[in-house]
Amino acid sequence: MSKTNLDETEKILVHNARSAVVIALLFIVCSSILLSVFLGNNQAPERSSAAQQLAGAQKDPEKTSAAVVANPVSAQFWKAPDENTIPAGKAGEMIRYGKDLIVNTAKYFGPGGSVAAITNGMNCQNCHLQGGTKIFANNYAVFFSSYPKKSNRSGRVVPASNRIAECFERSLAGKVPDPSGKEVQAILAYLKWVGAAKKTQVFGAGYQRIKYLDRAADPLKGKVLYTSKCASCHGQHGEGVLAAGNQSYTYPPLWGEHSYNDAAGMHRLSNFAGFVKNNMPFGVTYQNPQLTDEESWDLAAFVNSQPRKHKDQHQDYPDLATKPIDSPFGPYGDQFAMEQHKYGPFKPIADYYKSNKK
Repeated sequence: MSKTNLDETEKILVHNARSAVVIALLFIVCSSILLSVFLGNNQAPERSSAAQQLAGAQKDPEKTSAAVVANPVSAQFWKAPDENTIPAGKAGEMIRYGKDLIVNTAKYFGPGGSVAAITNGMNCQNCHLQGGTKIFANNYAVFFSSYPKKSNRSGRVVPASNRIAECFERSLAGKVPDPSGKEVQAILAYLKWVGAAKKTQVFGAGYQRIKYLDRAADPLKGKVLYTSKCASCHGQHGEGVLAAGNQSYTYPPLWGEHSYNDAAGMHRLSNFAGFVKNNMPFGVTYQNPQLTDEESWDLAAFVNSQPRKHKDQHQDYPDLATKPIDSPFGPYGDQFAMEQHKYGPFKPIADYYKSNKK
């Protein structure tokens, strides 16, 4: 074979070898990509609709004013007891009935209630999620073990049944059922069973106290948030969505005739903001919030600026030094305006009471 032919043969062999290497590398890369996609699809948990909205909000800077930070899962979280531990017999029957009264309050006490028609049609569970067992969702972790106790609101020592009565009058905007009756006693039985045996510091109890803003909470900013994140469930006018049969709510009204009145705990911005931060939109948790602290305050300001039933509160907090600084109605034990007590900024008020603490 001539030298020219050998050179051509070598060129062809080198070209073929290089092509084979390139094809092999492409095969390896494609295989790796396909393998990672396959494993990712099988290992990654399915996102909830709330998580999907969160991801979208983080990609779009106009949807959130700051990054929403996920919170780690803690072994210190309060955990409600397993329902399998409810005792048998009459005691267990009362506990189960008490839970049903919490979950389906309107069935028994709503406008068409089987026991008495004395409330606005909301359920206790609308504000105490999952029967009062979800962390930072106004749960009952330390409720029963805290009573009897001195109530700043009334200025006297009260039993747990007194707090239930206040919920009926304020959050349910209704009348008080018989404290000695079967229903109130069943609710107490459930609250005792579900909560901690003694008053302790429990992580995740009640509401989360989120950091004060360095400005007043803004109802106008809150309105934008409400329209984009809340109205699809609670309605453009805060009217909520009635459940089948129109006796209770799938999504409760946030203002208006059938919502909590202006004496309820939810009408305080700190309570409302701490609640929505860890629970709203529906499906959100403390571990995976969707709202920033700032958004939570603004949303609370909008909702609580809307019209609702009024309850006389002139006898509340006889010792004004114990009155919560975000109580939306006077009188107050300071010179700050009512508008600031309702919307903030709250830190100057808190600092005032801290410096004048007896």
